[in-house]
Amino acid sequence: MIRRPPRSTLDRSSAASDVYKRQTLAMASFALEDLIIKILSENMPVAQILVSIGIVSVCLLFLIGKIQKIPSLRYQDLRNPIILIRTLSDMLGAIFIVYAISLISLSTVSSILQAIPLLVTAGSAIILKEKVGWRRWSAVIVGFIGVILILKPGMDSFQSSTIFAFIGIIFLSLRDLITRTINKDIPSLTISVYAFIATTLGGILLIPISKPFITLSLVHLQLIILSAIIACISYFMLVLATRKGDVSVISPFRYTRLIFALILAVFILEENPDFITIFGAIIIVLSGCYTFWREYRLKNKTT
Repeated sequence: MIRRPPRSTLDRSSAASDVYKRQTLAMASFALEDLIIKILSENMPVAQILVSIGIVSVCLLFLIGKIQKIPSLRYQDLRNPIILIRTLSDMLGAIFIVYAISLISLSTVSSILQAIPLLVTAGSAIILKEKVGWRRWSAVIVGFIGVILILKPGMDSFQSSTIFAFIGIIFLSLRDLITRTINKDIPSLTISVYAFIATTLGGILLIPISKPFITLSLVHLQLIILSAIIACISYFMLVLATRKGDVSVISPFRYTRLIFALILAVFILEENPDFITIFGAIIIVLSGCYTFWREYRLKNKTT
């Protein structure tokens, strides 16, 4: 007679499966959002993209908060330096990444974005003083070699605009690093609203140096609304996965974003990423997965 596993074991397995699905859905949504931004950037200024998507996203989140009776804004949190620094990092990260998407191929930007977890690992050691052994430091260094391969400094195929993507991932890594220290009593919805308000403010700050805003067509409006909906979904799925799962286990699923992005870039935008870019991306992904595997092993040893 086959004995059925205890109900608690089945429940944990089901919960873990839900977390992985949320993480993968979030990455697919982020890749689709990047695609829409790339399409919009063909004739729409970056400042207008940020302002438009930011405003629509804030309105959607306020509506969600109203329906679910969750406070969308808690003004006392804005006095918290940690929240302010995170929000500022979010704003600067959005500005540089959207600029990069508008100037270079989506496949290149998506490949560089995969270095964020490695930067978070390095930052946790340098800023948060967490213990990071030589193996994980080695993986971080190898991962940065992959980033250098993608950037191609000194080569004929080097694009100076890739620096925007590199600066962007520095700010986004700082945002993720700071998120670890935020009080969990603050609703995820509130943090999301701050992020999109920051995106809107970032677009407003760019107006003086931006090209003139264009008149929005019906197609533009549809793409902006779709992008805002996807952005809200992806942010919520990511927060839910992170809060309900072991970060060292679910984080490797972040690399599915690259797979989705490459599929969209190749088949919809007809991009053709070169071998060096693909090779660099593979190095970053393998280094990141090794880092998470080491974190998982070390955590199991101490429990």
